[in-house]
Amino acid sequence: MRTRRPTRGLTLIEITVALAVIAVLFAAVVLGVGALTGAKAKQASAELGGTIRSLYDTAALSGKTCRLVFELPEPKDEEGGVTWRAECAKGNVAVSARRDDELRDALAKAKGRNAVDDAARFQRLDHDQAPSAQELQVREKARVEEAARFSDFSSEEVAVHHLPGNVRLEVWTQKQRAAVKSGLAYLYFFPQGYTERAQVWVRQGGNVWTLTIAPLTGKTVIHAADLEVPHA
Repeated sequence: MRTRRPTRGLTLIEITVALAVIAVLFAAVVLGVGALTGAKAKQASAELGGTIRSLYDTAALSGKTCRLVFELPEPKDEEGGVTWRAECAKGNVAVSARRDDELRDALAKAKGRNAVDDAARFQRLDHDQAPSAQELQVREKARVEEAARFSDFSSEEVAVHHLPGNVRLEVWTQKQRAAVKSGLAYLYFFPQGYTERAQVWVRQGGNVWTLTIAPLTGKTVIHAADLEVPHA
């Protein structure tokens, strides 16, 4: 009489490997669907819109110039993701959108002058002699420069954001001819209650959302379309 061999079941290791393969395939499907629908880009657009609104209010209420700093990877950098963060000036000094350029120009000019003597006069502790007009100018200039310097700002509504590498941003403001696609880009908010006219494109695969920012109200509208750069 022929005996029947017992049926061999799956071992625990085989079941674990099978579940791992299923999980990987499921994750790939989810990522593929997300890329097709642009889910991450859509979510990033909504979060960026909220950040813009909050930073606009922060600048108006605090009386300080603030700005959003966008760190954009190079087009060929497929791994690098987009980061945005907020900064505000230290003091209640109105700062122009070209303040960074002005500071760099001032430092370059200072190299051609005797900046060491100016610093020495500014730091001199001579209580018996009243400061000269030139010393007062140096002190005031130093005060304004320090108040106008930007430092990191964050709150519950305005936090640092890091986007995955498949989500890309482009930033245009009214002082630019073309949108910035890599490197650093800035969007300024002023204490008088206005910002720059701007557009931000959030892209993922073939999906794109365009944020338009109104200068006088800071109102941000999200468009499910690839809008053109304004001509004027």
